[in-house]
Amino acid sequence: MKNSLLQKYNVPGPRYTSYPTVPYWDETDFTQRIWIDTLKKSFSESNISEGISLYIHLPFCESLCTFCGCNKRITKNHDVENQYIEAVLKEWAMYCDILDKKPSIKEIHLGGGTPTFFSTQNLEHLINGIFSSANKAKDFEFSFEGHPNNTTRDHLQKLYDLGFRRVSFGVQDYSEKVQKAIHRDQPFHNVAKVTFWAREIGYTSIGHDIIFGLPFQEIEDVIDTIEKTKSLQPDRLAFYSYAHVPWIKGNGQRGFKDEDIPKDEKKRMLYETGKKLLYKNGYHEIGMDHFALKTDSLFDSYQNGKLHRNFMGYSSSKTQLMIGLGVSSISDSWYSFAQNVKKIEDYYELLKKDELPVFRGHLLTDEDLIIRKHILNLMCQFETSWSNKSDYFEEIPEVLIQLKEMEKDGFISILKDSIQVTEAGKPFVRNICMAFDLRLKRKAPETELFSMTI
Repeated sequence: MKNSLLQKYNVPGPRYTSYPTVPYWDETDFTQRIWIDTLKKSFSESNISEGISLYIHLPFCESLCTFCGCNKRITKNHDVENQYIEAVLKEWAMYCDILDKKPSIKEIHLGGGTPTFFSTQNLEHLINGIFSSANKAKDFEFSFEGHPNNTTRDHLQKLYDLGFRRVSFGVQDYSEKVQKAIHRDQPFHNVAKVTFWAREIGYTSIGHDIIFGLPFQEIEDVIDTIEKTKSLQPDRLAFYSYAHVPWIKGNGQRGFKDEDIPKDEKKRMLYETGKKLLYKNGYHEIGMDHFALKTDSLFDSYQNGKLHRNFMGYSSSKTQLMIGLGVSSISDSWYSFAQNVKKIEDYYELLKKDELPVFRGHLLTDEDLIIRKHILNLMCQFETSWSNKSDYFEEIPEVLIQLKEMEKDGFISILKDSIQVTEAGKPFVRNICMAFDLRLKRKAPETELFSMTI
């Protein structure tokens, strides 16, 4: 790809796990009453037909990885586990009191932080506590993030026994130099061990997360990482661009110099090299940053037009209602978003007062819902249409004018009442979505908010 195109489109932009994106939420009129009303509305519409999703944030880590932008608390003191699990279960009980029927749970995802920081006993207590007042939906899918350095066979077996069939392991890169820079000393042996254990136990979807654009990373490092990954044959892969946003993440991303990070053409070559190797090894591109074997449920969902994206990332089925539990978690009722407080101490204090720990949110307008649909279509299917009148909005002509340049560069095809992203345009899907992002266009950010799109 020409360097001029990289320079042209390498601009700050959202990753679109939601629309509107969090910096563009209108918090002025949001209240907990609004959140609860839309929660009840969505629950009544979707609980029986598709069930709900739960995202549970488990924030503790024993050490700091300098590439990470998650909300976390670094500690080696495992005495913190019990209080946190009890707080999450209390929050869940408060939600169950609000809902008028027993929830049917379609998806659970344990994220972090490091979920495998917690003991098997506490994880079992958490999941059993959730289902003391809920049912499992048909074709439920439970997943968790495992750190290869501290995930034990007991972790994998216990969570499997509790219904979990999908696990993702954070690999990032196997280069010792890169690992040292990001403070993630993680030998290949550790990843191989947990991958083999998961397969022996019976997990049906094993994922590895790989990052390109890390400090000191060379093309040889990407090749080596993917060759090692090939030998383990995970069912799906996330191949992410490193988001260098030290203004958000603080000192955690200042353990190396800006000039140590691959940029522009070099970073793009890391991606293109990795992508070609993944294709060669039987992986297919699914949405943005994700690849899967044909045997994985994510590939099947993509082929059948059922792929969904929310604050948890891509999932193989849609749920209209997602409740986030734990510190900093974001909930989505489809009609509104709500985020929990970010400090653990504040989270505990609000629950102690019998208050939901929500501190901000956004009520989606009719326009938001239309734009959200188009952005979801682009992120999940690489195409969108406004052939139905309900999907048309008056700024469509302006959007198409803005997209003309991308059509000229070969990234999209503009048809009568739809657009389709080309193979060349897939790496630029964030840029394409930005043309539909009316809130972003009406108020350009005055400060740094987003990572670069490339």
